[in-house]
Amino acid sequence: MKCSALLMSLCMLSLFAGVADTTAAPINYETDIKPIFRRHCLKCHGDDMQKADLNLQSYASAIKGGSGGKVLVAGRTSTSLLFEAITNSDESARMPPNAPPLPEKEIELIRAWITEGLRETEGSEVKTATRDLAFKPAAPAGEKIDVAMLMPSDLPAVSLPPAVRPLPALAMDVSPRAPLVAVAGQEYVRLINTETQKEIGRLPFPEGVPHVIRFHRDGAVLLVAGGKPVQSGKVVLFDVHSGKRLAAFGDELDAVLAADLSPDQKLVALGGSGKVVKVYSTADGQLKYKLTKHTDWITSVSFSPDGTKLATADRTGGLHLWEAAGGGIVLTLAEHKGAIRAIQWRSDSKLLATAGEDGLLIWWDTKDGWPAVSKPNAHPPKRPEGTYGELKNGILSAGFGPNGHLLTAGRDRFVRYWDPAGNQLKSFPLEPAIPLTARITSDGKTLIAGDVAGAIHFWPAP
Repeated sequence: MKCSALLMSLCMLSLFAGVADTTAAPINYETDIKPIFRRHCLKCHGDDMQKADLNLQSYASAIKGGSGGKVLVAGRTSTSLLFEAITNSDESARMPPNAPPLPEKEIELIRAWITEGLRETEGSEVKTATRDLAFKPAAPAGEKIDVAMLMPSDLPAVSLPPAVRPLPALAMDVSPRAPLVAVAGQEYVRLINTETQKEIGRLPFPEGVPHVIRFHRDGAVLLVAGGKPVQSGKVVLFDVHSGKRLAAFGDELDAVLAADLSPDQKLVALGGSGKVVKVYSTADGQLKYKLTKHTDWITSVSFSPDGTKLATADRTGGLHLWEAAGGGIVLTLAEHKGAIRAIQWRSDSKLLATAGEDGLLIWWDTKDGWPAVSKPNAHPPKRPEGTYGELKNGILSAGFGPNGHLLTAGRDRFVRYWDPAGNQLKSFPLEPAIPLTARITSDGKTLIAGDVAGAIHFWPAP
């Protein structure tokens, strides 16, 4: 049966009506947010009534705020009182009062509107500051690198302690200048060639379990830190080529959980269950200063690549930037609501990536402490059929590559690969094991993850 000309036109229109517009308009107040306010908020916060002097019926009055000050901060849901009110877990404090919480889709629209800069209309400018966070790799230093001197050679044999099962890959790092990855083992460190994927040597760590492994930026020195729970903790520096122990720092009463060596190799920072960050001089082993602002276990510490700052994080989401030389506070970065498991500086020191048990992945502008890119649910778990309650979406590791890409590992059993702008490029499932560590090799060509079973996984970078 043939369509007439008119019927054919109607047929074509109906076909095209089912094709979605791929250029979605930016989320804005007039189109997306005001209808939500009209349904849920304007009865108490509109032109007719303004509880707490807050009127959400116009864009200007919403931005102005109420008697308690501004309720919307462009780019920051964590400091936007309005968002806190609609997502409060306490029913007596959540808005709107005496009503079910807003639908999740509407909450996510408001979250995106705030994060993207509080546009008034589709064509409006965002209210967040313009930032140049483009990654520009540093020019090569010019000196010739003898890669052979940055690889292990003729290391003495390490006798392995008896073990019922392999140690989970609690710590792992890649050399910044050679095809080498170091992975935690029970009282030792495994050294694996990333090109052959074969183990080529071991370094003994009789102090206990390595909780931290960090290559220095010259690739010649390896920091290993850890210990025995509720007994002792220490930081040890190794010469990568010979396996020689160069120095040891700290005499902790518990295992060291966080540690780093400064770019000039003059300082070693460490922390753990004592809630204090200690910074030692490598010249004489003496304690230079302590950082006592944290209120819970220290989970990560990291010197910036330019050597000017020290970032520290704890188990309750506390995150601070300090002057590396003397320990003066620079910035407090308040966004995470759970333990921060990873701190990673981009090689240009302009960005700091943090990942936590709250599922939040943030790229921070370290100039002013602004979250330049924020992913509130970067590793969303899939709900198995028949399960109920909250699912863990924590992020356990993050590592930058040489070109500004980021690799993360999460409790959702995925390793995820992000571009410098924070867009996910690809994900890699690791069923049934949970990946604990994730790194990108120095040439940017290989992605590596270690899991709870101690297995190491390799993928070619997309």
